[in-house]
Amino acid sequence: MNTQKTMTTGAWLELTLLSLIWGGSFLSIRLALNEIPVMTAVAHRVFWAMLILWCYILIRKHPIPRSPKIWGAFLVMGALNNVIPFVLMGWGQLHIETGLTSIMNATTAVFGVVVASILFADERLTWNRAAGVLLGFLGVTTAIGLQNLTQFDIRSTAQIAVIAGTLSYALAGAWARKTLSSLPPQVAAAGMLTGAALIMLPLAFAVDGAPSLNLSLTAWGAVGYYSIIATAGAYLLYYRILSMAGSGNLMLCTLLVAPVAIVLGALVLGEDLAPRAYAGFALLALGLLVLDGRIFGILRKAP
Repeated sequence: MNTQKTMTTGAWLELTLLSLIWGGSFLSIRLALNEIPVMTAVAHRVFWAMLILWCYILIRKHPIPRSPKIWGAFLVMGALNNVIPFVLMGWGQLHIETGLTSIMNATTAVFGVVVASILFADERLTWNRAAGVLLGFLGVTTAIGLQNLTQFDIRSTAQIAVIAGTLSYALAGAWARKTLSSLPPQVAAAGMLTGAALIMLPLAFAVDGAPSLNLSLTAWGAVGYYSIIATAGAYLLYYRILSMAGSGNLMLCTLLVAPVAIVLGALVLGEDLAPRAYAGFALLALGLLVLDGRIFGILRKAP
């Protein structure tokens, strides 16, 4: 069972802020995709976020890595944590609701536990983690709908693409632990986004052509939000909360993001999720609470 740090009022406020920021990112990405192709939208995200983080690092005078091995690790990390999941989830959002995308995004923590248990000897799959993983996967299959797993229309394919993106996130977490754990997290994030930009800029140009600057204020605002606030700013806030509250408490953010995205999708886009999506999210949330051991602490405190 994971040991939880005490959550101060400040930590709760910042955790809530991060959840609101990331919850809003799903809506902003969908709004941008109304005018910008997927590859170009992702290129915008990693490029502008990269510039912001390098400015932060220069101002704070963090040492910049010079080892070719580290920069090679940044390239792989950028592919696993940015290029692959951003492209898959962006394409998926063209065909499924933003709220449903955010629910499936929560499976990142479930895949993370499975991947870590396979690759690292000190991350064994304890019984409560195994139970949490099973509940998590049950929640995902419930949200997708068992009948949709037997047919491959564009909607079911989009859902599978989003799930594949969360698996890539989990692999990125393992890669970061193996290759980048010695670096300040802000430097690792900037290097990762640099690797992603080196991949995405030529890829977007090859697939979508030269990016159009003739966009509406809504599209530009969406790009600014998801690249500067929900990527660069959110990374900095994430690591600040991690140092204050620990990774176990930070998992709560995963549970708070989806309701924010669901509400925004309903209010702005008129989305109406099927009841099975909410049932699936409830199972997934329970799985995450079981997975990190939090629910057992709650039960012990109950009268």
